[in-house]
Amino acid sequence: MARIPPAVATIRTAVKRELTAGPGLAGPVLVACSGGADSLALAAATAFVAPRLGIAAGLVTVDHGLQEGSAVRASAVAQWARTAGFDPVEVATVDVVGRPGGPEAAARDARYEALSAAAARFDAAAVLLGHTCDDQAETVLLALARGAGPRGLSGMPRRRGLFVRPLLDVTRANTRDACAVLGLSAWADPHNADPAFTRARVRSGALPALVAALGPAVVGNLARTAALLASDVDYLDSVAAVALKAVRTPRGLSVAALTELAPAIRSRVLHSWAAELGAGGAALSHRHVMALDSLVTAWHGQGPTALPDGILVGRQGPDLVPLPL
Repeated sequence: MARIPPAVATIRTAVKRELTAGPGLAGPVLVACSGGADSLALAAATAFVAPRLGIAAGLVTVDHGLQEGSAVRASAVAQWARTAGFDPVEVATVDVVGRPGGPEAAARDARYEALSAAAARFDAAAVLLGHTCDDQAETVLLALARGAGPRGLSGMPRRRGLFVRPLLDVTRANTRDACAVLGLSAWADPHNADPAFTRARVRSGALPALVAALGPAVVGNLARTAALLASDVDYLDSVAAVALKAVRTPRGLSVAALTELAPAIRSRVLHSWAAELGAGGAALSHRHVMALDSLVTAWHGQGPTALPDGILVGRQGPDLVPLPL
């Protein structure tokens, strides 16, 4: 029997582990494939592993329309997917222009919307994404630069809703090696090397500088830090969810009960409550949560705290309460 090349074996093992983790994935799965080495190696591994587990696998490639020839490239990915045995196969064309945020955020939002819509049409149990250990390390560095807390430093989750990332323990070098061994021609996205994009600068400059200074293990160590923090964050969030129920009053939240909470739990309770009031999303920052916390722990008669989307919260009697505009 021919020996399976190590890079191919590593990626197939990662995919099999994720497809059978926990309760497993009973329904069909879709692979999100751009044609780059990471997602192409993921797709090839899924095409091998999924049928042997009795799991149907389809593939979606998203055409953002941001580069010349993108439609031709997406069509080529779809054609390869059909020959590899994927069914269904879809090219999802999205419009990025005019979306809020920078170009990276706009493309990401459009891509996830398209993938979610495809999963709904095909009744997929999961969408597999090709993010690697290197991507996770870059995410942690970006979070550090933003001054993010534990939730940000926990990086990309292995599973969230429909989306599953089987390759978070696999290096980018592994995916390139696997493609080379399998004879797959991977596309190199020029945006990944464009210094106009923050992540590209981290990928080409910041992370290689850390590797040069601290050794190659730094990539895996950053990703491992994210995994450890993710476990802690999940636990603290579960404790905070129980605490939020306990501090509720008919009008809002009990100041006395909030005071008794540990700061790590109280900040999560206040963040969740603010999101419930309609101030969720990226606009709800640490600064807003700390301003709410000051109404609890540093009360000296100050006025209400302004949250995103025009929401006001003030202290009235024994409670924190939302206030009319």
